[in-house]
Amino acid sequence: MHIRKAVSADAEELSGLLNEIIRAGGTTALETPLSPAEFADWFIDGEFALVCHVAEHDRSLVGFQSLSLYGDPPKGYADIATFARVNSKIRGIGSTLFPSTRVAADALGFEFINATIRADNVSGLAYYAKMGFETYDRLVQIPLLDGTPVDRIKKRFRIAAEHQTAHHA
Repeated sequence: MHIRKAVSADAEELSGLLNEIIRAGGTTALETPLSPAEFADWFIDGEFALVCHVAEHDRSLVGFQSLSLYGDPPKGYADIATFARVNSKIRGIGSTLFPSTRVAADALGFEFINATIRADNVSGLAYYAKMGFETYDRLVQIPLLDGTPVDRIKKRFRIAAEHQTAHHA
């Protein structure tokens, strides 16, 4: 698996990957499929997009992870989104992407990476816990488009803590 920065030419394949996840339902707060142009704006080169990395395997994009300021996060925070192809047989896509995202967040001067995960997204909650994110808030009963209320769990990863550990090692 090869990790690289996303470019606008990736938007078509990545929007297809994301739209499969949206159509499957249950794991993302996104409920409306995105066109390639909307995808590029949200994740690659739009006003709120900071950086997006892709995971390539056998000349196919199998996942991506982005940092953005979408949703107006608190000062010092960047928001993370992680997606892997629905029927991928490849394990560890998110874990392989995270080091590049973490380095980018540090280089951009952020103190925290925020992840907001649906409470019913068991695999997403487990992934972010495994990456070292800690729960710090809960948004209660946020309705989906069909009106179903679902809590959102807010987790954060402290970038500075890693520096302190590295300097004392």
